[in-house]
Amino acid sequence: MSRREFIASVAAFGAWCASVRAQQQPQRVRKLGIIMAAGKTPEYVGSVAALKQALGSLGWKEGDNLRIEDRWSAGSDDAARSAAQEVIKSNPDLILGQSATVIEALRSATGTIPIVFLHVADPAVYGFVSNLARPEGNVTGITNIVPSIGAKWLQLLKEIAPAVTRPTMLVNPDTQPDRGAIFLAPFQGAARSLGLTPIKGEVHDLDGIETSMAGLAKEPGGGVVVIPDAFFASHSTQIVALAERFRLPAVYPYRYYAAQGGLLSYGVNNVDLFLQAAPYIDRLLKNAKPSDLPVQQPTRFQLVINMKTAKALNLSVPPSLQATADEVIE
Repeated sequence: MSRREFIASVAAFGAWCASVRAQQQPQRVRKLGIIMAAGKTPEYVGSVAALKQALGSLGWKEGDNLRIEDRWSAGSDDAARSAAQEVIKSNPDLILGQSATVIEALRSATGTIPIVFLHVADPAVYGFVSNLARPEGNVTGITNIVPSIGAKWLQLLKEIAPAVTRPTMLVNPDTQPDRGAIFLAPFQGAARSLGLTPIKGEVHDLDGIETSMAGLAKEPGGGVVVIPDAFFASHSTQIVALAERFRLPAVYPYRYYAAQGGLLSYGVNNVDLFLQAAPYIDRLLKNAKPSDLPVQQPTRFQLVINMKTAKALNLSVPPSLQATADEVIE
């Protein structure tokens, strides 16, 4: 063997050893923190499970190269701040936050850890991003609604229950950073254009919801609109039961309300929303920057009608409304 061949062989052997060492070296486990503003309802447990499955299909195996820590029911300001501090202390590579209240708490606590949001109606209005197409800072995500949907909910309420003259939008100011203004403004504008009397039903707990509905039911013409909110989501079964008890037609933001007996729902599919977040989490864990990932907006909304509830309220659902529904629950 010539000297040149010997040197080449040694170099090749060294490269092979380095390759073997690289293959044997364990991959760094990345850490994802999740803060859910809603409680552990079947809808949201299933949504998080779908997200984990989607991440697995992208190569992120929980317990292998990905560690996931989730916290639930951080809906109030205090709970959100506490959860944000706990998650940040655990030093995650990335945080997924549900609701504007949670994201507000996270932004106040860190300006460096990448954050992906879900269930935020308008991140620019809340000040989470400066530009939807190219967010600045450490925050990006997927919105769950378009602000003008407040008018759409009222239109659907009036269409399915024409006798409604005093529509009430339930709002919990403790879990809405803008006290519900993003939904109230289009709702109130649409009500006035229809000659209706819009009511802001400000509530802080279940007793407040019961009081609001009881007062509304004392006179004819009452109707209810429930907005996307972690507090309402965590108490969806009680809210649906109260609407049934007081015989009030109500419109809800998600399908699970209608599945529980709510009259009508119009909004995004939550599982789809969480699945949409998976590619962003994947890219951020691979060191992409939040500012390079534009905020995504919903493109499809589900209309679900519960015919059994409509019949119980003596409502005749227009055939045109049934025809446009994505699902009719008999």
